[in-house]
Amino acid sequence: MSAETDHVEVPTRTLVHALIREDGTVDADELYTVANTLGMSDQQVRLCIKRLVSEGRFTHEGRGRKAELHATTDTTRALAPNADFLRHAFQQDAGLAPWDGVWHLAAFAVPESARTARDALRETLVHLGGAPLQGGLYVCANTWEPYVEEAAHRLGTHGALTLLTTTDLRRGDTQEPAELARRLWPLQEIADSYHRLSRIAQPRLARLTGSAELSPSALLTIAVELAAELTRAIEPDPLLPPQLLPRPWPGTQARELIAQCWAALHERDQNEARPTLFRLYTDITRETADQTTH
Repeated sequence: MSAETDHVEVPTRTLVHALIREDGTVDADELYTVANTLGMSDQQVRLCIKRLVSEGRFTHEGRGRKAELHATTDTTRALAPNADFLRHAFQQDAGLAPWDGVWHLAAFAVPESARTARDALRETLVHLGGAPLQGGLYVCANTWEPYVEEAAHRLGTHGALTLLTTTDLRRGDTQEPAELARRLWPLQEIADSYHRLSRIAQPRLARLTGSAELSPSALLTIAVELAAELTRAIEPDPLLPPQLLPRPWPGTQARELIAQCWAALHERDQNEARPTLFRLYTDITRETADQTTH
C-alpha cells in the first residue's frame, strides 16, 4: 500500500486524549471538528464522551459543541508514563542511553483467588517491555522497577512480587544478548509497525513542510494521526537498547521522521492554547537534540 493510501485508524478515545490542553480541558467544538475530519460521526464522539465521564476519566460542562471536558487527575497521571517511554526511545536513538548489560527480572506468585489482579500485573509487565521466561517470571532490558512496583502496589500484589537483576541470563544454550532478544521479543512484528509509521509520516511531513496553507483543524488532524500511529507502534515495543537490535532498526528512522513532523507542526502552529500533545512531543525531541549538541 502506498503512502498516499495508508489510512490511520484513530480510536475516538485516543482523539480525546490527544486534544487535552495544558489546563486539562478539551474543547468540544475542536473535538467534533477534528473527529469529523477523521470520518467519525457526532454520535460516535458523544458516546465516547459519555463512557469517559461514566468511567470517571473526565468531567463534562455544557452541551454539544459548546461543552468543555476536564481530564481528571487519574487520567493525566495515567498518560505520563507514555511520555517517559517516548523520551527514553529518543535518547536511545541518539546514543544517550547505552545498555549496561543488566537484565531486569520480575517474578510473582499470585493465587488463583486474585486472578484479576494477577492478569493485570502480567499485562502491565508486558506493556512495560517484559518478555515471559517461564510461568510468573518476566525479563526486561531496561530499568523498570519503579513502574513495576507502582503497578503492584496499585493492584495489591506487591507482597507477591520479587525483583532482581543479572548480567548472566541464559535460556537453554542461548546466552548472547542480541540472540536472546531475538528469541524473546517479536522483533519482526515491531519492525513492521515502524515501517508503517514511516509510511504514514512521510506524506504528512511533505504537507507540513510544503507551501500550501493548512487550517488549524488540518494541523490538529495531522497531529492526532501521527500520535495515534506512533502509539500503535511504540506500545508493543520493549524499547530494547540499540545493542540488542538488528541494524538498521526501523524504529530509529520512524522516530526521526516523527521528530521532523513535530518540529514542522510547531513552526506552523504556536498557539498557546494548543493541546499538551504539541508541547510534550516538541519538548521531548528538543531535549534530546540539546543533549546531543552539548
